[in-house]
Amino acid sequence: MTSDKVKRHNERMKRHKEVVDNKIEQANIEQGIVLVITGNGKGKTTSALGTLLRSLGHGQTCVLAQFIKGQWECGETNFFANINKKSSQSGKLTTFTMETGFTWNTQDFEKDKQAAEAIWKEILSFFSDSSCHLIVLDELTYMFKYKYLDIKEVITAIQNRPSHQNIIITGRGAAQELIEIADTVSEIKAIKHAFNQGIKAQEGIEW
Repeated sequence: MTSDKVKRHNERMKRHKEVVDNKIEQANIEQGIVLVITGNGKGKTTSALGTLLRSLGHGQTCVLAQFIKGQWECGETNFFANINKKSSQSGKLTTFTMETGFTWNTQDFEKDKQAAEAIWKEILSFFSDSSCHLIVLDELTYMFKYKYLDIKEVITAIQNRPSHQNIIITGRGAAQELIEIADTVSEIKAIKHAFNQGIKAQEGIEW
């Protein structure tokens, strides 16, 4: 790279740093956020669990509620079941799993609705627990699509939570009501997926 190109590059980076520094200076509100991760692409749960690990790494108290999943052995379930046993430095994690599997497999509306309501009742108290730093609601969007849970009730709990508490919601087709209350919304786009090419789902990647 010529000296002129290096100079122009350095000038661009300097301007970029000024913009970033200015944004950092202006972001002075301290509060928990609602993060919605939606879209048809692979990686929504993976992203949420990565943030969960980050919180636990800081010694924070977290809740993981997994809707839809639960009829097979998942790597994350195995890992989180033992995480507190392996390190005294990790945070506290409480997990809940709906344990009915995919709705297209059960084909039983009442059973799935009852299972979703049971999980919701179990986790509801955490929305008023000031010691809880993060609640992950994995695949929650489907609970509204299939009318298993009352979206207004869930939104009310989220909005009335302690100000420092963070919420992550994952799942395809996030309802507009969720997007409106969210502070951050990420949409994962499906460009290619191995399954559509006939490649079998594999342990450690899909579950």
